[in-house]
Amino acid sequence: MGFRIGGGQGFYGDGHAPLADLLASGLDVLVCEALAELTLAILQKDRQRDESLGWTRDLPRYVGAALPAIVEGRTKLITNAGGINPIAAGRAVSDLLATHGIAGVSVATVVGDDIRPHAEVLGLAGETLFANAYLGARPIVDALNRGADIVITGRVADASLFLAPLVAEFGWAWDDWDRIASGITVGHLLECSGQVTGGNYSGDWWNNVDPLRVGFPIGEVEADGSCIISKPDGTGGRVTFDTVREQLLYEVQDPSRYLNPDVTLDLTTVHLEDLGNDRVRVTGATGSPPPATYKGLVCTPAGWSGEARVSYGWPDAEAKARAALSFLRGRAKKAGEEVLEWREEYFGVNSFGGPTVPVAEHEASEVMGRLAWRCATPEAAARVAADAGLLGLSGPPMIAASDRSRGGKPSQLLSLDAVEVPRMLVDEGVAVDVRVS
Repeated sequence: MGFRIGGGQGFYGDGHAPLADLLASGLDVLVCEALAELTLAILQKDRQRDESLGWTRDLPRYVGAALPAIVEGRTKLITNAGGINPIAAGRAVSDLLATHGIAGVSVATVVGDDIRPHAEVLGLAGETLFANAYLGARPIVDALNRGADIVITGRVADASLFLAPLVAEFGWAWDDWDRIASGITVGHLLECSGQVTGGNYSGDWWNNVDPLRVGFPIGEVEADGSCIISKPDGTGGRVTFDTVREQLLYEVQDPSRYLNPDVTLDLTTVHLEDLGNDRVRVTGATGSPPPATYKGLVCTPAGWSGEARVSYGWPDAEAKARAALSFLRGRAKKAGEEVLEWREEYFGVNSFGGPTVPVAEHEASEVMGRLAWRCATPEAAARVAADAGLLGLSGPPMIAASDRSRGGKPSQLLSLDAVEVPRMLVDEGVAVDVRVS
């Protein structure tokens, strides 16, 4: 049996129930990947309300689930749930340990992904709310080598979270590109929790032995970088050649040059062998040096949004919905409101595929029209929503429902932009703090 890594989380808000089966199966490391670009924007709104926030608030639940195995020395936990405030996340975990009267557990916090101190060099806007570089696995390896039982980071690239314990366990050299590439392949397959075990599967997705007992993935990795992807016995979903290859190509633009802070991975050399019984062997990954820069993500204010939804039934459901949204836009224009951007969607017609959707042969039996808008101020965004109530008795017939999202209250919009960041600029500021509870 190889070194066992469990993929315990694929996003902020992922399910917690599968952790019980995953931990009971026996893991050397549990990795919880919590961040997406949208997640960082959500965490920024949290931090604007309370400076002690900015990390994923379900972190204590994941730590609590893993604590028995951590305390017994069977499992370590690695997570990027620190978001844009890893120091506060580390304090929260230390407080949790103290609440449970647990001593002797080492908690490491990785900082240095915040690139706002280099705003002038990078040419960042004055209103930058957060700016973070995607770090690689090195600081996590440092933390593990210093005895950390729990490692909390900010914005570390998803697959690098999984590479780190492999480097620490097997002692791989950082320029052993094929082994580093193998570790990133393992991470890429495990990073989305249930997606590699049959979730979001585009084949016969309905053939699921137990859809109510979701199985999260396990990677059994050998020192040469080869790996078997599996899941806990008796859980739902499946691990097959097809589910694994779908995840292998997930969010990949160029399979021959999958860019990562630790390596440039060539996925075209990867070989998958279905062993049956929910086990797929993964071999053959090859790599070359990583890019010269880190990816950075910069967040700036982008105005305020409002939203209204109206539902109409047959006959002429789509025409009624379109007339209703046209009414709202017309009222705003007549009132002189300065709307920077409009967005129209019709659920039942084109909300999922947009302009790629072919014209339907038959009329939809019901259609929901969604209108969203962007204004420079929250007051302007709120005024546009005020006339939605008129549609109840003064708009097209057969309205089934009218909803002003969030009660008509506007929501702040944030803009996210990718930038290239010189590695030396970031690396000199990365630090690892390890403390024993």
